[in-house]
Parts: sequence; structure tokens; C-alpha cells
Amino acid sequence: MIEKIKENLDLVDQFQTDSKEEIEAFRIKYIGKKGMLNDFFAAFKEVPVNEKKEFGQALNTLKNAVTEKVKALQSKSTSQKPKGSIGDLSRSPFPVELGSRHPLSLVKNRIVDIFSQIGFNISEGPEIEDDWHNFTALNLPEHHPARDMQDTFFIQTDPDVLLRTHTSSVQVRYMENNKPPIRTISPGRVFRNEAISARSHCIFHQVEGLYIDKNVSFADLKQTLLYFTESLFGNSKIRLRPSYFPFTEPSAEVDIYWGLETETDYRITKGTGWLEIMGCGMVDPNVLKNCGIDPEEYSGYAFGMGIERIAMLLYQIGDIRLFFENDIRFLKQFKSSF
Repeated sequence: MIEKIKENLDLVDQFQTDSKEEIEAFRIKYIGKKGMLNDFFAAFKEVPVNEKKEFGQALNTLKNAVTEKVKALQSKSTSQKPKGSIGDLSRSPFPVELGSRHPLSLVKNRIVDIFSQIGFNISEGPEIEDDWHNFTALNLPEHHPARDMQDTFFIQTDPDVLLRTHTSSVQVRYMENNKPPIRTISPGRVFRNEAISARSHCIFHQVEGLYIDKNVSFADLKQTLLYFTESLFGNSKIRLRPSYFPFTEPSAEVDIYWGLETETDYRITKGTGWLEIMGCGMVDPNVLKNCGIDPEEYSGYAFGMGIERIAMLLYQIGDIRLFFENDIRFLKQFKSSF
């Protein structure tokens, strides 16, 4: 399979054309909905464990090569005007101002890309959830005191229906409908009944990850987190502090060493240099059992992080409310971040 990817990589490098129709056909062949890259990604789960890293790297190289080739050919095709052409006379004489991607989208896409390179797929679920998927299946039965950890928006007409408080509910749905091995991340919007301030909001975004397979250990979790933090923040030290989450046991909070180089660093780390970025732990056997997975045969880990928190770190943004106000002056700063 890896050799087949490399053969296609050679074909991509050799492909040349000025025809817009041929460029589009080439694009659809590789990155269309039914394209060759989707077939390779679907075959990833069948690849032996010892070959997954090489396969993933080769697949990522092919994907980038196809994308760059299409951009280059489209740019070349657009720039070549017929002899004597004076351009599009219906086009506005005033320059069209380019938009920009939202900083939360930039960070989410970066996180998704990092985990996709080690075999994690993307799972999504409804924002309006039921009690089972949001609480009970996650080892939070009715009247459990840990439910008070999350102030919830309930639908008044039906107390069993609520706005999801985390994307762990997506993981429950995924486990109910898929057999191990499972390796998925769940980005999405969540809701909690919290006061809006510079550091908190009633709406925010999360990315949660889940890996279920045979003989998964805490060491696997730690190496995955180290890979992620080094990919996103550069060479950084991490530490795991014991914590409590109802759906993982043991549980931990992950800190990175942010440093103490500026006054802002002192403020956001409270003078320690360390900063919490996510929670994690080994999936509680009760959660596996609730989702129809045998905890005697399978184990796994889970982790979750807030996208706003990481975006505030990366872009040194001091007020979370800026992400939701759509102030053009703020958004213009991310024009070049494509």
C-alpha cells in the first residue's frame, strides 16, 4: 500500500497541463469526495500497527503534494491570458478586500491536522443532547455530585434534553456505533451556564480525543500528549498532575512550561511558568461497559482541551469575548494566517 502511495506521488510530480478541465479532473481524482486519498484514509485502519507511522507520513506527503500541485496549476492557468486579451471588463475597478479566517478556526484546524497525522479521524454529534449521552453513560448517574461541576442549560419543556456541556457526548455516540480499535477526535461547540467575563463564556469550543484498543496504557497517553504539545508549541516540557474526572480513572491535568520571559508570561502563569492546557485520563471501565465495549478486553485513554484557551495563549489575546464580538479591527489581524 505504501508503494502504491509513492507511485501516485511520482504521478502527481509529473502531471502538467494548462487545461482547466484537466486540472479539475486531476483534483477530483485525488481529493474529491470519492477520490483516491479518501480510499487511502479508509484503508489506514487495516494497516499493521508497526507500519502506521510510515503509512501516515506517506499519505500526508501525497495529500500536500496534490494540494500544492492543484494550486500551482490553477494559478498558472489563470495568469495565462489569450493574446490581445484586456481582461474582464465587468470586474470592479476597486480592489476586493480579502477576508480572514477566524482565530478559533485557525487553531482548531491546526489541532485537527496534528492528530490526523497519527491516525485520528473526526467525529461529530448534535449540540442538543439527552441526559444519557451527556451524563449517565459517562459515569455520572442521576444525582451524582460531579454533575455540579458543569452548570447546564436544560430545555425547560423536557428535563432530559439539554445543550451539551462537553463533546464527550460525541465520543459516547461514536463508541456505541463503532467497534474498537477507535481513534477519534471530536471538535465542537459546547455550552455552560457561566457568567461572561474576560476569562469565561457561556459558549466555547472544545476538542476531545479518544483512543480505544487492546493493551492501551497511560504511557501511550503521555507520548500522544507530548507529540501534540511539541507539534503545536514547539519543544516544550509537560507535566501531568493527578486530578478527578468522572469518566476517566486515573485522571490528570496537563501543564506545559510556558516560561517567564515577559510580563504577560508572569501574569498568565501566576509566576510559576507552568500553564494548564487540558485534562486527560484512562477511560473508566464503566464508560466502556455503558457503550457496549468489553472492559476486560479493551482499554483506552481520553483527553479534552478548550480551543479558546489555546488560541489566547498562541495569539496573546487577553479577553475571550473578542472571539465572539466579530469586531473587524480584531479579525483583520489574522488576514495572513491561512
